[in-house]
Amino acid sequence: MAEPPQTDVSRPSALPTAKLLQRPTFNQALVDQNSDEYLDTIEEEWNKKLDAEVEILVDGMVDIVSLASIGDKDKFRIAQESFQAESRAESMVRAANSLLSITHSLKLLLLLSDEAQIAHRRDAELKHVQQEKNEARQKVAELLNGLMNSKDDLSQ
Repeated sequence: MAEPPQTDVSRPSALPTAKLLQRPTFNQALVDQNSDEYLDTIEEEWNKKLDAEVEILVDGMVDIVSLASIGDKDKFRIAQESFQAESRAESMVRAANSLLSITHSLKLLLLLSDEAQIAHRRDAELKHVQQEKNEARQKVAELLNGLMNSKDDLSQ
């Protein structure tokens, strides 16, 4: 009999093990958090992702610049550095695509977010800034009064 043609398509001989009808378990710490803590946790996760991708870009650029040295090199060394530069460039492209994906996700989150929550946070921040402004004005007024009183004492 003729052998079937060989291809690179995987042909599993058995079904993979599946986890049917299992409910995901939630981390109790996430359930116990209030909404501000939860949002802060999510924000921190986004910042970590962003920092990791930017670090990959920076490290890749540093490595490519260090590989670009000019000097007496044999063909093996040139080929080796060429491969290293290509692999760094590919990892930088993946990081850039990941950053693009992150920005797209953040845009969607902004567009689809709860406008009432945004307005509430903006109003709370405005109230806080106005309170700080009033406290600063009061402190300046007290300092001016103190200066004026000391000036009057010196002139008498």
